[in-house]
Amino acid sequence: MKVLVSAASKYGATSEIAQAIADALAGKGLEVTMVPPAQADAIEQFDAVYMSKWMKPARELAQRQAAALASRPVWLFSSGPVGEPAKPADNPVDVSTILQSTKARDHQIFTGKLVKKRLSFPDRAIASAIRVQEGDFRNWDDIRAWATSIADTLLAS
Repeated sequence: MKVLVSAASKYGATSEIAQAIADALAGKGLEVTMVPPAQADAIEQFDAVYMSKWMKPARELAQRQAAALASRPVWLFSSGPVGEPAKPADNPVDVSTILQSTKARDHQIFTGKLVKKRLSFPDRAIASAIRVQEGDFRNWDDIRAWATSIADTLLAS
């Protein structure tokens, strides 16, 4: 089974999550291709798709390929809340339209990673204003477990 994993990542942390998902899927015997959203064409060649982080390139991919995505199994993930407790506490992204247009089976939100010195000035100002903790808050066991459950679902079908 051929699987596409695509993630937009401003500072690289979401791409690292996508890579962990791709590795877990490949570890279950699935044929995985990982590409950024801008390079994700010919969705029809894949049996399943995993997409993340709703930056402009990812939103454009969902819009551009909505029909192709809706005709195959799609799982979505987002990353971003950071800290203990995670901030922002509420859902950091609204993917309801993308969930509907792609007929995604699930949307998972994973906590992220924040390295303030890598942020742009505006992003650093926002992080300081809302007092976001710096650090890596990603739970790799949860990420791998979610990807493994998806692989099991695909392999059972």
